[in-house]
Amino acid sequence: MIAVDSSVLIDLIDGGDQSSAAADAVRQSLHIGPVVLCEVALAELCTSLKGGSEVLHYLEEVGIAYSAMEPKSALRAGEMQRRYRQRAGNRSRTVADFLIGAHAMMQCDALISRDAGFYRDYFKGLKVIVPKG
Repeated sequence: MIAVDSSVLIDLIDGGDQSSAAADAVRQSLHIGPVVLCEVALAELCTSLKGGSEVLHYLEEVGIAYSAMEPKSALRAGEMQRRYRQRAGNRSRTVADFLIGAHAMMQCDALISRDAGFYRDYFKGLKVIVPKG
């Protein structure tokens, strides 16, 4: 099972410069196994686009499923955000980034994201698939 970051889905749907690369990454991942998004990515996607029913319909058409976050993933996200704050980072990261990463690490085999540096830094061992294009 491969998780997908909301930024990649936004690229896929909006048809901009990154759309083709996002489509290729999702398509290739679907050949490997199920592609899923967690509730955080779903909420971010809905915030960036139109209404929720349209988003769910589109995801179903593309073949991307919903995967609920387990408590262990939420706890890992909190631990990683605490570590981030202790590092005295610029604090540009919100808990949503950590929730998406923890879901991918704890419940999936990989994450499709353009933000490989962040996810590899805080979620050691997480395979990150970067859309190329």
